[in-house]
Amino acid sequence: MYYHASPVDHIVELEPRISNHGIPLIYFSRKRENVLVYLSNAVEKYCKDMGFSYDGKWHKWASYGFDQDGRQRITEYYPDALESTYKGVSGYIYSAEKVIDSRFQHRIPDAVTSSQPVKVTGIEFVPDAYEAILHAEREHLITITRYYELSDKMKNWIKNTIMQEYEDASECPDYRYFLHGVFPDILSDYHCS
Repeated sequence: MYYHASPVDHIVELEPRISNHGIPLIYFSRKRENVLVYLSNAVEKYCKDMGFSYDGKWHKWASYGFDQDGRQRITEYYPDALESTYKGVSGYIYSAEKVIDSRFQHRIPDAVTSSQPVKVTGIEFVPDAYEAILHAEREHLITITRYYELSDKMKNWIKNTIMQEYEDASECPDYRYFLHGVFPDILSDYHCS
């Protein structure tokens, strides 16, 4: 089975969309728990919650990776990031029995991409993405590293990365607004634009 998450209801056929790589694809995972992170985008949610008006393509925020055993690890880059991104957010997990793999080169364990439309064979409503992620953690299907667990070395890496991300995002007002809002101490010398 292949899984795909979306906030959109009533999808009967998934269609390729332009990805971060500029190629129209549909992303799937062979592991249901791995798609839970796609039920909400921290940048879009923060901006909308704060009343930031934007009609462009929302920048994607992905603070996850994978352990050596292939288990997904979600890392909080700022305090309460997981809760503020996912709590109260509902969405849908779509499943498909057959996917023609595009063979797009990615380094995501258990991921499959398709450049062709894919028929949906199942749908699951997720009433609260945050609760679903915590449940997957309790079942040892994913690992979560909370902000307060981060080493000073990691926090320093986050600081340097966020400053560089802000500098590089001059064409992404939504991303800059998000970064400035959730990392005010790091970006105190920058004026949000």
